[in-house]
Amino acid sequence: MKHVWLYAFLLIATFTSYAQKSLTTKTKKTITLEVKTMFDNCHNDIVKNGLKAELKYLDASSDFFWVPPSYNTALNYNAVKKILLSNSKSISYIEFSWETIEIFPITNKIANYSGIVKVVEINTANKHMAFRILESGTLIKRKDGWKFLSGQSRNLPSSSN
Repeated sequence: MKHVWLYAFLLIATFTSYAQKSLTTKTKKTITLEVKTMFDNCHNDIVKNGLKAELKYLDASSDFFWVPPSYNTALNYNAVKKILLSNSKSISYIEFSWETIEIFPITNKIANYSGIVKVVEINTANKHMAFRILESGTLIKRKDGWKFLSGQSRNLPSSSN
């Protein structure tokens, strides 16, 4: 009989938890706008201050991980920070813009996204590069705004158009 009560309790808790996490259409639109604003701010900060400006938008918690292009394993915050700081020394200009973006609010504090990022880069040797990255990830809302919590990105083949 104890097992029946335990299963009943778990079932009720699951449905109650799900009901609390359901978002209204209005809330989803608000979250989507907040996330798009964060992306715009992040991209603008990177244009103004270089690649290291992205650090402001990464969640520095132990929950953070990222799989960068050409990596086969996830990296923690400190590893990603080290790469960004190192790469920023060889880049004189970089600009990100979304070619496509989809945002999927999950809760009031969690959202997933997926899209294609166009990148324009000039390195310190004045070599110009343009490429595209397929990126998806999870964002978390902290006291100071939306942050990248986890994700992955990979370079897309160059188009011949």
